[in-house]
Amino acid sequence: MTTTYLRLKKGEDRRIRGGHPWVFSNEIATTATPLKSFTPGQEVVVQAHDNTLLGAAYVNPHSLIAARLYSSKPDDQLDLAFFKQRFMNALQLRSRLYTLPYYRLAFSEADELPGLVVDRFGQDLVVQINTAGMEQKIEVIADALRAILPETTSILLRNDSSIREQEGLKTYIDPIYGNPPESIMLEENGVRFSAPLLKGQKTGWFYDHRDNRATLKKYVPGRTVLDVFSYLGGFGIQAAVFGAAHVDCIETSAAACEYIMKNAQLNNVEDKVNTINDDAFDAMKSLIQKGKSYDVIILDPPAFVKKSKDRKEGLVAYQRINELALKLLADDGILVTCSCSMHVSQEDLTHILQRAAYKTQRHIQILERGHQGQDHPIHIAIPETDYLKAMVVRRHHKDR
Repeated sequence: MTTTYLRLKKGEDRRIRGGHPWVFSNEIATTATPLKSFTPGQEVVVQAHDNTLLGAAYVNPHSLIAARLYSSKPDDQLDLAFFKQRFMNALQLRSRLYTLPYYRLAFSEADELPGLVVDRFGQDLVVQINTAGMEQKIEVIADALRAILPETTSILLRNDSSIREQEGLKTYIDPIYGNPPESIMLEENGVRFSAPLLKGQKTGWFYDHRDNRATLKKYVPGRTVLDVFSYLGGFGIQAAVFGAAHVDCIETSAAACEYIMKNAQLNNVEDKVNTINDDAFDAMKSLIQKGKSYDVIILDPPAFVKKSKDRKEGLVAYQRINELALKLLADDGILVTCSCSMHVSQEDLTHILQRAAYKTQRHIQILERGHQGQDHPIHIAIPETDYLKAMVVRRHHKDR
């Protein structure tokens, strides 16, 4: 196979040599290697200005991230052997961490598989592809997954993420192997769940909060709990199983509310779980008007800041929802507040809480901080992979 090179401008190789796998379009020496000469997904060898070979990548001339390195070895190709090796390496870590086959098997750049996410639900796999380079390798990816996990009975492509539009890719949901079921069973922290594969959010379940949900064991026994943006009851059902006296789950989707009650029944806690099918902001305002309060409140909103241009508006939304939560939080109550926006830092979340506490005249203490589980490892050179923040705070009795 003839080697195709992508040459960088002088001085633009420093970040790549430091381990960062992204090449931006303005870093490319377009006189030597014009971007328009490449096709989306084409495999190339990235070359520094002094001809040093930096590694193997795939290109998308239509994207701001014009190339993504998948290996520091220039000879590597996106073939069956490559994917088998990468998946085996990822599987070794997950098998070490978890005794049951429910986890994120591959986390994109952090597992040296840029643009590719794989979630495992026992014998069923869900694959999400977000780049043109990986889109061209769908069959090879499926073959490699079946080779390292021969017990696999189905693989579903959930290629409906809005990120794909930035790569010029269509969105669709399609089985790639077997007959993916409408819903699957999983177990997390000893609690069983049913989750929708075909019509659920993203890949059907959010494994990244596993450790943050486990933290509830310390705080919920005998307490009243409010789980806001509940989705399938990930936090709320676990709170009930961990000994909460009563749990209200706020969820805007009626279909998700049905799953919450199904999951409550699965764990024999339906007598203490209730759903509030409404917009989170509206529901919380209504609860305040009714004079309700809760001992433990969990806020796990969607990403209010999806792009950096949305930052100002998104930070206001985070502050508003935290103000509502603090108004509903009982004396000596616990608030678990989260953000999955990569454009919102841990420091941002602290400042949001600080302002919310000032506005509501509540005195709070930070007890602990959490982030994504170990099946979502952080790439040492990509701060964006450290995206999930969680903080556990206590409302102190010495309110101002």
